[in-house]
Amino acid sequence: PSARVDAKVAGYRSYLQGVRGLAPSTATNHLITVTEFLEGHYYERNPARLAALTRADLEAFVCKVGQRVGRGRLQHVVAHLRSFLRFLAVEGDVPLGLDAQIDTPRLYRGEQLPRSLPWESVSALLRSIDRSTPIGRRDYAMFLLIATYGLRACDVAALTLDDIEWRAGRIRVPQRKTANPLIFPLTDEVGASLVDYIENGRSTWPCREVFLRCEAPQGPVRPSTVASAFRKWSRRSGLPIPFKGPHCLRHSYAVHLL
Repeated sequence: PSARVDAKVAGYRSYLQGVRGLAPSTATNHLITVTEFLEGHYYERNPARLAALTRADLEAFVCKVGQRVGRGRLQHVVAHLRSFLRFLAVEGDVPLGLDAQIDTPRLYRGEQLPRSLPWESVSALLRSIDRSTPIGRRDYAMFLLIATYGLRACDVAALTLDDIEWRAGRIRVPQRKTANPLIFPLTDEVGASLVDYIENGRSTWPCREVFLRCEAPQGPVRPSTVASAFRKWSRRSGLPIPFKGPHCLRHSYAVHLL
């Protein structure tokens, strides 16, 4: 057990959520970087190692992480590390100013084309889903929500029965970062797909999330479930879909509106 590492990470978590007010999911992403950084510098065996940190140590860590992630992800890692170094400096564990010693990769707006599909391909993918099975009804409803409102996979997985306001004809989508919901009109097509799934495909497992796993263990779907379902139906459709995740449907919706 990493007692020292766990204690330092727990203190930083309290700082991120109590002082900076970060959402739990955002704080968790910070802590993944922080834990790797502390373990890589043998903080458990030698806590005084932090006081001797140099710019070369920081660059070595960034280079190591950069071998397995892209520039976009590495930019987040550098931001996490800078925040942690400022926290450590306030605590008196590291010298001041180390956070300014790390360079970050450059990303330029519009340097890559949007990961979107032609709208005809999105429609063809939805039509290819076999809605005669509970899994097909569930997956069709999930992808239709993404293609109709531009939702994220995490939004779909977190949707509850209470978020669907049938009489008011609208759907409420909670936002994890802002805690303020987005309100959309409930279209007839989306409403019909949800009713079909709830009445003919959804299990009777006692939970309020709309979309449930069709295989053991019982419970709500996760964003990874939405992603794996997208890969399965993309492969079965035979369509030329080069993307591996459902986020391309969100981009396709945006480009379609534009």
